[in-house]
Amino acid sequence: MNKFIISSDTTCDLPSEYLIDNNVDIHVLYYSLDNVIYGKEQTMDSIDFYHKMDEGAKPTTMASNPEEDYNQFKKFLDEGYDILHIAFSSALSSSYNNASIAASNLMEEYPEHKIVVIDSLSASMGEGQLVYRACELKKQGKTMDEIEKAVYDYIPYSCHQFTVSNLNDLYRGGRVSKTAAFLGTLANIKPVLHCDNEGRLIPIAKVRGRKKSLETLVDNMAERMGKFKDENDVVFLGRGDCEEDAAYVEKLIKERFGCKVINNIICPTVGAHTGSSIIALFFLGEKR
Repeated sequence: MNKFIISSDTTCDLPSEYLIDNNVDIHVLYYSLDNVIYGKEQTMDSIDFYHKMDEGAKPTTMASNPEEDYNQFKKFLDEGYDILHIAFSSALSSSYNNASIAASNLMEEYPEHKIVVIDSLSASMGEGQLVYRACELKKQGKTMDEIEKAVYDYIPYSCHQFTVSNLNDLYRGGRVSKTAAFLGTLANIKPVLHCDNEGRLIPIAKVRGRKKSLETLVDNMAERMGKFKDENDVVFLGRGDCEEDAAYVEKLIKERFGCKVINNIICPTVGAHTGSSIIALFFLGEKR
């Protein structure tokens, strides 16, 4: 049985320290802002990215680079590793398809090795939640095949709940109409959205006021956890440029459930479509 590594995309949004400590290889998704392409060589701090969005900049995002997918996979195959790659939702990006093509081509060249590419059907730390659980299973000595099965088992129960304060960002990202954004802003309406079974972002509720929308995320978690309550020893909290709001949600979670919270900033690839006010909560529940 070959040794193996776990890999994912920048969109998994796990803290860099965790990724480094667990030897997770990351495939970079590029984006363009003010006619500059950011990725491996050219980078921008995420807070600076959100500040530019708030000033009116309109970034565009890109899927993973097929050539880079191929080269990153090949590097590990040459070192004797098999690869378990957990990819950004196919409903939101062609990154999964690009990685799958690269893997298929390489397995013809390296028949003694295995590359598994999993469509996470997830975004941000929903994808990261799957990567985290895969890494924890690897620490327990589970095989790549066992971890692959476990990840697939988790996907239908990987809940994503998120809200934004600025509906115009959702309009720019194509999630609400211009009329809905205008009227919702006037009425101080804050949408709550989730990632459905196909990995698409879908509005599920509208509440009045930012604080209420943040509390609704935690209320929804309480309603959906069900039989997974004990497995949510760690939950995942993603944020834009709104650290105080994230701290408030983290406080509510710890008070109500007593679990650990991994709180991290959301990458530009996801944030480009949601804006700087996004707060997102990820956990295991009985339904998405």
